[in-house]
Amino acid sequence: MNINNSLKIKIYYEDTDAGGVVYYANYLKFMERSRTEYLADRKIDVSAYHNKGFIFAVVDAEIHYKHPAKLGDIVEITTDIIETTKVTLKIRHHIKKNETTLVESVIRLACINPEGKPQKIPEEIIKAITVPAIK
Repeated sequence: MNINNSLKIKIYYEDTDAGGVVYYANYLKFMERSRTEYLADRKIDVSAYHNKGFIFAVVDAEIHYKHPAKLGDIVEITTDIIETTKVTLKIRHHIKKNETTLVESVIRLACINPEGKPQKIPEEIIKAITVPAIK
């Protein structure tokens, strides 16, 4: 599919560890923000779908840490959907500072109901993620 979005985030003190670099788990939060913005830019309200019983849960995460981000850095997270099935989305994230790749990941989300059972992704979401963002 390869229709991507990007989000810039400034690194704050709260994002770093005792070594002064971004704590590894915080990159997952940055990716979550970027995924949410990806959908919002396509007029998909994640909280509205959540309230209707469509929950997207991470089921796989492959992450490669290449270089650390540091306090005060501005990083850019590029997000694109690389595969869809009836119940899953596979999403690629690249986190960069300028032209330096810091983190690469592939995250797979499953659409589940409130009881944790897989369910079909709503058609309007599939349609929305296959077109460029509306800004």
